[in-house]
Amino acid sequence: MLDLLGASDAGLLLPVQRFMDAGGFVLWWIFAAAIVLWTLILERYWYFRRIWPRRRDGVRRVWQARPERRSWTARRIRAAMLGEQEASMAATLPLIQVLISMCPLLGLLGTVTGMIEVFDVMSLKGTSDARAMAAGVSRATVPTMAGMVVGLSGLLSINRFRKRVRVETERLGDELAYT
Repeated sequence: MLDLLGASDAGLLLPVQRFMDAGGFVLWWIFAAAIVLWTLILERYWYFRRIWPRRRDGVRRVWQARPERRSWTARRIRAAMLGEQEASMAATLPLIQVLISMCPLLGLLGTVTGMIEVFDVMSLKGTSDARAMAAGVSRATVPTMAGMVVGLSGLLSINRFRKRVRVETERLGDELAYT
């Protein structure tokens, strides 16, 4: 891949490639999970910025167009409308939560595979080959750090989204008056 890029691009990507190589195959899984996680997070930001205002206005118009809003049936319809909008706002939050929880576990998998590599080097070469042991220790620590960083980076977003879903649902409920 580096051969296809210009010299300046290759110079920028070389440290990234070294970092990925130092972390082993598990780091590539964490990288893929991070891409999916941040794609979903950006999609939710886009949803709340662009889609939600139009949906909220549409629900308000439908409710206001009802000739009668006080009966038991109207209350059930209102509750269903609120539930549908809440589900729409929270659509990808469970998957985001799974990815946030999964990344540190993938990091721990990297720790285990790196330590296995260290023990393999120790059993084959003894404890005298510090360079080979260092590679295994790197493979043990880099994925752990990467998994924690990715997981922690998603925590702030998921908490903000949960609060936003709760606040927007309450706000919409207030706007859909029974009168």
